[in-house]
Amino acid sequence: MSDRADETIFKAWHAVADLYHGYFTGLIMSVVTRRSTADAAEFVFRVFRRQHHERFLAGIEKFGLTKAPHAVAAAQYHYLSNQIGGVNVEYMRESDRKAWIRYPPPRWAWRGTAICAIPGDVSTAMLRGWHAHNGVSFKNPRMGFVCTKQTVDGQSGLEGFYYEYDRDLAPEERLVFARHLEAPLFDPAAAPKLASDTWPRARLEKAYRNYAMEYVRSALPVIVHLLGPHDAGHLLHLTGRLIGMQFYTDMATGLGVRHDQGPQGFGALLRDVLEAEGDDADLGHAGGSVVVSQKQWSLIAGVPDYHPACLNALRGLIEGLMDAHDRRLSLGFAAESESAPGPLTWTIKTRPLDATNDSRFPA
Repeated sequence: MSDRADETIFKAWHAVADLYHGYFTGLIMSVVTRRSTADAAEFVFRVFRRQHHERFLAGIEKFGLTKAPHAVAAAQYHYLSNQIGGVNVEYMRESDRKAWIRYPPPRWAWRGTAICAIPGDVSTAMLRGWHAHNGVSFKNPRMGFVCTKQTVDGQSGLEGFYYEYDRDLAPEERLVFARHLEAPLFDPAAAPKLASDTWPRARLEKAYRNYAMEYVRSALPVIVHLLGPHDAGHLLHLTGRLIGMQFYTDMATGLGVRHDQGPQGFGALLRDVLEAEGDDADLGHAGGSVVVSQKQWSLIAGVPDYHPACLNALRGLIEGLMDAHDRRLSLGFAAESESAPGPLTWTIKTRPLDATNDSRFPA
């Protein structure tokens, strides 16, 4: 494959990553604003605990950190794994038992102005879900996380350190706050680096895309279990529509192809979006409509507790993209199985505008 073709694919992957990144942030904001801070904190806690169980120990091995002291390994894991996803993060080692991580602004999770809608309890829930559990996963009851700053509280970043105490910790001691402390300065030369032979650019670019998508993969079943399929389905769909409309221009630009208006133009765009996500999709026609056939939604395939309500997220995203692309279109959707995310069929056609005459507002 040529360098030019590679760059086109990488740009499309980045556009997909931004779309799903926006969806993940937007979903948390939807829970905050349309449910409650308590629901949002519980949601974030469950998402990050789920991700921790699925990825932490596997990542420690993948990054070659199995022989490092636990506090150092935990901090280096967060530095390396977040860098792959495009997250700005710093790492500072003080000793074998004390190692810092710092997420300077802008915060990846709370994109743009979204940070103004994130309560401190929601940020703390992330730390409880992941950072406070690293010692448990290592089977080291002496290790916890000490948080010294939170950006959402108006401080200059999210920071803290993994610390191995001289005694076993009670569960409530695995995350504590010490706001009077401040992280040492970051020295990039002293930070760990990924081996270029095992992490070539193509792998890094795909990992960048997958990083954002995997947060959504974890979030969908969690919110369905937390709120129930009807309430969760509504939020998943509404959030998808909003994010799809807001990110349409960036998505279309990232794909690098001009897509004409009308059913054929959006059908081609939808196929390109699905392929950039890593799905198989075909564009065809039936009964005067444009049809996009999708083998499966790979993002959620293989999730053991998948529920059909999860598909409301994808349906909302695609409806939002369509409304921004051409508001004269209508979208039909069919899933061939209730127990698996596919095959899926999207039917696109032109609809008449809903404008009507009203005697109160004559032309």
